[in-house]
This record gives sequence, structure tokens and C-alpha cells, in this order.
Amino acid sequence: MKKMFFALSTVGLLTACSKTDFRDPSAKQNSEDISLAKMPFSGFTHTGSIQLGPTANPTGAAEISAYDPLTKKLFVVNNSDYSRIDVVDLSNPVAPAKTGEILMAPFDGSANSVAVSNGRLAAAIEASTKTSPGKVVVFNTSTLDVIASTEVGALPDMVCFSPNGRFILTANEGEPNNSYTVDPVGTVSIIDTETGYQETRLDFAGFAGMRAELEARGLRIYGPNASFAQDIEPEYVAVSANSETAWVTLQENNAISRIDLLTKTITNIFPLGFKDHLLGANRMDASDQDGLGGAQLKGNFQNWPVRGMYQPDAIAVAVQGNVPFIYSANEGDARDYSGYSEQRRLGSSSHILDATVFPNAATLKQAANLGRLNITRATGNFDGDSDYDAIYAYGARSFSIWHGENGQQIYDSGNEVDSITFKNNAYDDGRSDDKGAEPEGIAVGRIGNSSFLFVGLERADAVMVFELSNPRRPRFVQFLPCGDAPEGVAFVEADKSPNGKPLLIVSSENDGQVKIFSAN
Repeated sequence: MKKMFFALSTVGLLTACSKTDFRDPSAKQNSEDISLAKMPFSGFTHTGSIQLGPTANPTGAAEISAYDPLTKKLFVVNNSDYSRIDVVDLSNPVAPAKTGEILMAPFDGSANSVAVSNGRLAAAIEASTKTSPGKVVVFNTSTLDVIASTEVGALPDMVCFSPNGRFILTANEGEPNNSYTVDPVGTVSIIDTETGYQETRLDFAGFAGMRAELEARGLRIYGPNASFAQDIEPEYVAVSANSETAWVTLQENNAISRIDLLTKTITNIFPLGFKDHLLGANRMDASDQDGLGGAQLKGNFQNWPVRGMYQPDAIAVAVQGNVPFIYSANEGDARDYSGYSEQRRLGSSSHILDATVFPNAATLKQAANLGRLNITRATGNFDGDSDYDAIYAYGARSFSIWHGENGQQIYDSGNEVDSITFKNNAYDDGRSDDKGAEPEGIAVGRIGNSSFLFVGLERADAVMVFELSNPRRPRFVQFLPCGDAPEGVAFVEADKSPNGKPLLIVSSENDGQVKIFSAN
């Protein structure tokens, strides 16, 4: 589904478009042996904030952010009262100040994402009719003049520079219209800045012959009357540090694809499989009405016969031992249109569970158990009869690490995201029946000699920080409350920062807050 997603700054290593080296995991010192006192920093401190308007109704006012070290400007997507990119002076992070804006009306669309590289600002602009081709417009970060404008696929939802600055990539989601009568092909655009901003547009039609094999491994193809290529919906892009490989999330399809940028070809689709919430580490709070009289019993984490569809939104890539690690925020998303909706509650009378597989179906469907859980009707009926043989829910309420060459899962955080959020008194039990704290954005990179992972939580209004001395076992170190519904996370390394300290910049769409945190 089309949303404003975490767009990570293309500055330094802590971006979705870069990777960094980690220490050998076989070293004697692992993540559990390292205390904060031995780290090169002792956490983040809130440094400054700016409220982007309008004040009366700021929803959509601070979505995606990208920082330019050359001009010390922060560019923030603002889709509140009208679509624009707000320009913020960040030369003094204690007192950021808005200095201008770039209107989207002249481009007949609205901004979804921004990225910065070498004094250039790239904006992904959705057409006023979302099923029509979008565009990428490149601006000079100093003058804000237009450098280039290139047509891309329908609904460009995320834009990214390759680390060397040569390529601009967009994930063109190609969502259908509300009646599901028009369904554009989902594509990825590669724009070469050295050849006059010429675009190469890739689609996934070449994998249609592998559909059965891919579906058996967890790929989802299910849109009504959609071809394989139409059903694929690219969501987010991450690029290797050598600018030779890209990975793209296919959120609704529950997969990640791999692209060779040298040949401009899609080389793989990695289905992600499903998470087993019957396993002890994967406990979930599945109801917002699990207390007496339908009240909320907060943090009621239990094991349930539910399969979580990972469906990642944002990803980041980091390399260790010449192996690319793909970090994913497993948000989950449903197709929900007037012409077709896959979502329903498990307790719905129309969702019948197979009595042989679920002899306790009546109990499971009670509101206090799984009855309130939002599940899909598009997956789980294996034998084509009138009942369902498995229960599939949206997202995995976690972040994961995947092998970038073969798609195998290396690590999953289990229920750590929700449990830590609960311990920090930030768990929204009203979202228990949906996707919990809802991990949506992710970034990886270095502070001093240590590597860190940043996970943005849309429903907990916070960013979680993990230490990555052992990238196979991330260790939680800090919980940072931010604005309402954080949509943008940008990390600025010390050598690019206006105050010489690593900065974490979080922009939140529901209240228009942009908060700046400094590493101590």
C-alpha cells in the first residue's frame, strides 16, 4: 500500500543506500560482552526540534527527510495542506529554522520521498492520477533550481542515490486505482546521472514462469485479474557501498528482489516465508479487547497458531565478511480498496477455520483471543474449499536480517520490539489486533568504531537503537521517544554533521515534528 516511508539520508554509511563493514563475528568479544561504558558513545540526547505546519492540522507535515552536508540544509517532505518540500537550515542543530520551500504543484503531483548526493536533491513525485507515470525531479541544493526531470513508473514511493552518486533509483509501486480496474505494472527505475539522466525501467515479467516455485517459498501473487508483473509492488530500495547491487522490498508480495546495477537487470526474487507465532520467542499480543468486558489487557503476549507475513517496508544493507546483510523492518501491509479488500478479522463469520486443523476454532475466534486479529483472506486456503487451513497476519512485529545473496534469514528479533516498547510504557494496545508497534523504518551504520541499527516504530512514536558488534545478535541499547508517527529517519555521520557529532534526525507525520538527536 502506498504510504510515506522511511527515507534515509544518503549521507555517509547510515543509509538505506550504503553498507559498512563489521568486525568478524568469530572474534572473542561479542555483543553481550560489550557494555555501554566501553562504547565510543553513551547514547543519544535530544538536541533540537522544529515544528512544521500547518499548526492546526499538521498531519503529513514532516514525512521524509534528507540532509545535505554541503549547504547544511535539511529537506523535508510536507504533504499537509499542500505538497511541498520544506527547506530547513540545520547549521545550528539546537535551533533548526525553516528558510524556504519547493512547491510540487508545478510538477502536477505530490512528493513521496527525497534523497541527497553531491549537492543534488532528488524528489520522487507521484502523479496527480496515481496510476499514471510519476517523475523524479533533481534540484540544486544551493539554488533550488531544477537540474533535471525524468519520467518513471507509476507511484514512485521511494528515491535513493547510489553511494557513488551516479545512479538514482526509485521503487515505483504501481498501486491499482480504488476500484481495482486499473493496475499499473510495478517497476524499478534506474536513472544514470552521467548519461543525461536517462532512465532504465525494470519490471518483473521475466519471473512469471517461476511463479509456482516462488509462491511455494512464500511469494504472494493474488491481486484480482492482475498479471505477475502487475501484482508486484516495489516499496523500498537499498544499494551496496560499491554501487553495483541494489535490493528492493516487494512488501505486499512478501519478498525482496536483487538487482545488478552494472547490467541493469533483476537477478533474483527472494520470498521471505512466514513467521511462526507458536514458537516461544514469537509471542504476540493479538487482541485489543482481551480484558474483562472487552477492555484492553496491555502486553498480553502469548503464542498463537498464526503465521506472520514479514512484508518489509524499509531495508538497509551492510556487509560483513564479504556477505551483504539485509536489515528489514517487517511492517506488513494489506490491499484494501473498494474494488478488492483482502483484510478481515479472524472472528468474522465469513472466515471459517478448518475444523480438523483448528478443533478449538470457536475459542480462537473469541475477541479476547484471535477474533479481533486482522488477517488476510487471500492466503491460507490450501485446498480450495470453503474454509481456511492456516491463519496469516500482516507483518512480523520485528526486524530481520537476511543473506543478500540467497535470501536466507540470518536473524529475527522475535517479540523483542513489542516487549521493549511495552517496558518503556509506549506500547499502544489499541494496535494489538493489527501490527503491534509496527516497525517501519530502518538504518545501519557506524559511530566511532561501533556499528548501530536504528528501527523506527510508527505506532510507538519512537526509534530503537541496537548495537551491532555481532551483527548476527543485535543488542538493544536505547529507546528514543520522538514525534507522533515517525516516518523519516536520517543519520548524519560526524564528519558530515554541522556540529561535528553524529546526528539522528526523526521526522513524524502526524504532528509535523522534526527532532534532532546528538550522539554523546
